[in-house]
Amino acid sequence: MKFHREGRTIISTTVIGLIIINLLIYKFFEQTGVLFSALPTLIILVLVLQFFRVPSRTVTETDGTVLCPADGKVVVIEETEEEEYFGDRRIQVSIFMSPLNVHINWYPISGIVKYFKYHPGKYLVAWHPKSSTENERTTVVVRHGSGTEVLFRQIAGAVARRIKCYALPEEPAVQAAEFGFIKFGSRVDVFLPLGSEILVSAGDKVKGTQTALARFPKESV
Repeated sequence: MKFHREGRTIISTTVIGLIIINLLIYKFFEQTGVLFSALPTLIILVLVLQFFRVPSRTVTETDGTVLCPADGKVVVIEETEEEEYFGDRRIQVSIFMSPLNVHINWYPISGIVKYFKYHPGKYLVAWHPKSSTENERTTVVVRHGSGTEVLFRQIAGAVARRIKCYALPEEPAVQAAEFGFIKFGSRVDVFLPLGSEILVSAGDKVKGTQTALARFPKESV
């Protein structure tokens, strides 16, 4: 199993910390104490390792189809006003990532990065209605070859307090290539043109790069 580079420090710190704790337990409680600490130690280690795992996935790039940018659960599908970049009505699809999900974020479409901005902010729970405008977040817009633009936003949650985004303005974006990572539970919002065909439903569990999220309006392809 491969592990993400964003987890190197946390994995190393966790392993060293667990070793020290178990050595201290052995010193003061000998084998009895180690027997009691073995299961919690294993659980903590497995949770940290699985969080930073890098899944092996085969992806077929599909023009005009928007792929899910993250693993998780669809929690919002609604028409809303997108004020930061478009200044008009868009279809918002939000994916909530629990601490048990893979937390890599992937480009949902191919094109050129036309906009990027990092916003410092609060750490409301990721499903809070105001988290998309008040929490720490990044906003990325990719312009597809057809001219259609898709905005996606990484949002920190109450636990996730570190967002990494690798997107840079005017650089190519390749569908299903990695563009960022969010640590420990968070959310990704995707803003699509009105008329897009939404291919998921609220409550669906989705996989980044594997689940088709939507198709562009026919007139834009």
